[in-house]
Amino acid sequence: MSRGLKAVLAVVGVLVVVVLMVFGSYVSARNQMVAKDQQVKTAWSEVDIQMQRRADLIPNLVATVKGFTKEESGVYDEIARARDGLMNAPTPQAKMAANGQLDGALTKFLVLTENYPKLRSSEQFMRLQDELAGTENRIAVARRRYNDALRNYNTFILQFPNNIWANMAGFHPNNARFEASQSAQSVPTVKF
Repeated sequence: MSRGLKAVLAVVGVLVVVVLMVFGSYVSARNQMVAKDQQVKTAWSEVDIQMQRRADLIPNLVATVKGFTKEESGVYDEIARARDGLMNAPTPQAKMAANGQLDGALTKFLVLTENYPKLRSSEQFMRLQDELAGTENRIAVARRRYNDALRNYNTFILQFPNNIWANMAGFHPNNARFEASQSAQSVPTVKF
């Protein structure tokens, strides 16, 4: 074999190795992006399930309170509208916005209940309120897990060279993060 042929074969061999390494990097990164995207979807599903659970508890809680407080229909209407908005929201962003409205309505509702001592001593109300508090805790945990999965996904696809592979494979940053609602940022006032 001539020296020129050996040089050409060496260059071709190096190019084949480089191409295989680049292709392997792409396949590995794409598989990780798919896995991280699925983790985000699974985490969102858990948030959605917990918000649904809370939405299902609300009618029972409102019905119990209505028996004690018939004159507070404005608050009940606001809760019903917020709950309907949550139930009919088509996207995660719309559900997050509707959830913020429901948080505000529930805050007003729970402040309202402070004005009724008989209601606070009702066993059914206390049980439903405890169940709602437990569900709120589950929602908080699910939101945190969702935000963590989203951060992990976004960080991965924005790092070099993953950002190149992400663009080629059609993966884009997802900014649908849960943040504190406006109602959660203000402290409710309780009047006795």
